[in-house]
Amino acid sequence: MFFEFLKHNYFVVTYGIVLLISIYSYRKYFDTALKYLPILIAYTFFNEFLGYFIEYYPDFSFFVDLKKISANEIIYNIYDVVFYFFFYMVYWKLITNSKLKKLIIAGAATTLLAYIISCFFQNPISIYLYQATVIGSIVLVISVVLYFFDKHRNKEMFFQKYNLAFWVSLGLIIFYTFFPILLLISYTDYDVWEKYNLKTILRSFIIIMYTLFAVGFIKGRKREFG
Repeated sequence: MFFEFLKHNYFVVTYGIVLLISIYSYRKYFDTALKYLPILIAYTFFNEFLGYFIEYYPDFSFFVDLKKISANEIIYNIYDVVFYFFFYMVYWKLITNSKLKKLIIAGAATTLLAYIISCFFQNPISIYLYQATVIGSIVLVISVVLYFFDKHRNKEMFFQKYNLAFWVSLGLIIFYTFFPILLLISYTDYDVWEKYNLKTILRSFIIIMYTLFAVGFIKGRKREFG
């Protein structure tokens, strides 16, 4: 069962490796805005296992209704909300300018409203709320851009190789710049999704993002964080 899972979800190995690196390097950032990042990575790692088992082994599901509808979308909907709002909070803490902080709050409110509205028109238990997820990812990209803009306003260098926040931000902006596009294609034009093997491209971006996280954990220095 485990090897069958890895065969179809090889990219998940990256989560496990980066999780171990994040724990080993924890002393470098245990008192920073990213102190809970290892928990989020662990959540991501086990969420993929849970989603796979619920989808391919219905008897594994602890939700009876999920067996009937043979779907596991609810766990991904919950995960997306947790993921986005974790990073909104991170960037709200990292950014120093009060006006930019307010933009982060406005973006978070927009994402929350998008998920609430989506729930009125779609069942979040059986349907992936991809429209709201697209909005959430766009707001996340904007948050990262605001972070870099704030660094620029403070006359700090863009490239900060010893700053964990820099590497995490770089990984996020690379992945989530393309993620909304790929996600929309997967739900609105599945033929294109299959024809160009966009699933592999998406997984490649996941590996790139988490590899950049790993670089940050390894190279990061506590005094350089910010």
